[in-house]
Amino acid sequence: MTAEELANVIKEILEDKKAIDIEVIEISQKTILADYFVIASGTSVTHVKSLADEVSYQLKEKYQMLPKSVDGESTSRWVLLDYGDVVVHIFHPEDRAFYSLEKLWQASRQA
Repeated sequence: MTAEELANVIKEILEDKKAIDIEVIEISQKTILADYFVIASGTSVTHVKSLADEVSYQLKEKYQMLPKSVDGESTSRWVLLDYGDVVVHIFHPEDRAFYSLEKLWQASRQA
């Protein structure tokens, strides 16, 4: 599976679980960290955790993929799932507004 296909699979999983403001951002020309960021929000810390759990579960069950690392599960305000070429960021809305991650990378893309 290509990085683009994986990003789209993750987007579909998040859509099915009612994530809000889902964005897929190609970052391959700006960094070696990953090829894509998938950024989404949950409506509460419980929703953020359930979104992260569902992405992990679906990718493990359907594609035998495990994240290389997971950060932020203890607070579920910003959970990061690192799948190598695709990094998933799931935010609580307040934290997403504060960090403005997609604006940072989109501005970087235009520079």
